[in-house]
Amino acid sequence: MKNKFKILLTRKLHDFVLRELEKKYDVTVHSGKIPMPKKILMKKIQDKDGLICFPYDMIDSDIIKSGKKLKCISTYSVGFDHIDVKLAKKRRIKIGYTPEVLTDATADLTVTLILDVLRRVSEGDRMIREGRWKEIFGAYDYVGTDVKGKTIGILGMGRIGMAVAKRLYPFGVKIIYHNRNRLSKTREKSPHAKLVTINTLFKSSDIISIHIPYSKETHEIVDEKLLGKMKKSAFLVNTSRGKIINESNLIKALKQRKISGAALDVFRNEPIGKKHMFTKMENVVLVPHIGSSSKETREKMAEITMMNLKLGLDRKKLLYSV
Repeated sequence: MKNKFKILLTRKLHDFVLRELEKKYDVTVHSGKIPMPKKILMKKIQDKDGLICFPYDMIDSDIIKSGKKLKCISTYSVGFDHIDVKLAKKRRIKIGYTPEVLTDATADLTVTLILDVLRRVSEGDRMIREGRWKEIFGAYDYVGTDVKGKTIGILGMGRIGMAVAKRLYPFGVKIIYHNRNRLSKTREKSPHAKLVTINTLFKSSDIISIHIPYSKETHEIVDEKLLGKMKKSAFLVNTSRGKIINESNLIKALKQRKISGAALDVFRNEPIGKKHMFTKMENVVLVPHIGSSSKETREKMAEITMMNLKLGLDRKKLLYSV
């Protein structure tokens, strides 16, 4: 009887996925500290044919070199900057990921954050829970900002950026965007989007929403220079990757009220704690990296992750291959 492929999961996935995998493979699921400590991962990967990992697992050169039998890495994420792709490809290791399925959930969260930070929803929730709502507000007290009539700047008009633009256009906004490549006229027409330079995007937008992938080129691309071009009345929203923004520059801009506020789903180092400077600011909305965190989306991600691994081990074309 042919020996089963051995696979490692750096943490538990949905039960329906585990049941399917266990029918065909020798499955090891890490159940200890998360993320899986590097030394343990290096040891466990040595005899494995396949790996299912998560975005906080650093699958660097040491891990890949330790996985001498590795044939496929399937990551439960739309991003793959945590994997040494160059070395993996050199070793002919297939890499799968889960794009597209996250689009709607992430776009929904982005719009939620925009409405929250503009209308000061989370701030008001904290006020009530902490017993600070002492009187009925007057005409000038605790006012938010309308979305209607504003200019929305989309940095990165891929699938998620476009989904955000389409959701916001009915609010009566103007859409501008900056992208590596211009969209076709047909795609621009749907949300009535206009291509601009990155400097114009930051200078002209009332709300900037970030949707670019993380890379060496985009590392801290949103820095003091770009933040300095923003209107004092403008807001910054990030549901992409934390390291795209220079956090110390953003904190400075928020503290000095050079911009009106920010809403963040992602951070430079995750998770952040209550001592982080962002938690001290009332003009910042924080959520714990939940862009894809809907029941339906997470289940679909798990299914795609499983299928990518199966196809990779069978040396077939992956559903989504890096």
